[in-house]
Amino acid sequence: MEMNLPNKLTLMRVVLIPIFLLVLFLMQEPYNRYIATVIFVVASITDFLDGHIARKYNMVSNFGKFMDPLADKLLVMAALVSMVALEDLQAWVVIVILAREFAITGFRTLAMEANIVMAASWWGKIKTTTQMIMIILVLLQLPFAFMPMVETVLVALAVLFTVVSGVDYIVKNKQVLKG
Repeated sequence: MEMNLPNKLTLMRVVLIPIFLLVLFLMQEPYNRYIATVIFVVASITDFLDGHIARKYNMVSNFGKFMDPLADKLLVMAALVSMVALEDLQAWVVIVILAREFAITGFRTLAMEANIVMAASWWGKIKTTTQMIMIILVLLQLPFAFMPMVETVLVALAVLFTVVSGVDYIVKNKQVLKG
């Protein structure tokens, strides 16, 4: 297997996950949050870059098709579960998000076995973007009076778009369930 640039970026995202966790849990407050957030942002940028480069320069690979969504899920899961441990998020929020991710991953597996191609939707992109912004702002715990309200709205939007994108995905691809 050739290790092209998009695949290297995907692997970099995977490598950044334990670094993110070590920084978040082992460094002193509040620096841990700031540095961990920078690491999360860099990892999130690699998510955008690897797919963009792979499509633009025709570097799409089976490794990338498998690892890119897995790396994304691992990054988001690591951040969300950490935020429950830090008491930044309620566990039910993370359970809803993770349940959707596992359900859609299983759904995609069924589709692949049936040779059905499932296109990504804008709802999924909105979900991912909202989750990443929510993670960044909640992790930072910015000391502004309005931030708790902003964080609450972002958490609500992340949960809403998570559920909507999951339902949309299943409804648009219901033929997978008929197999």
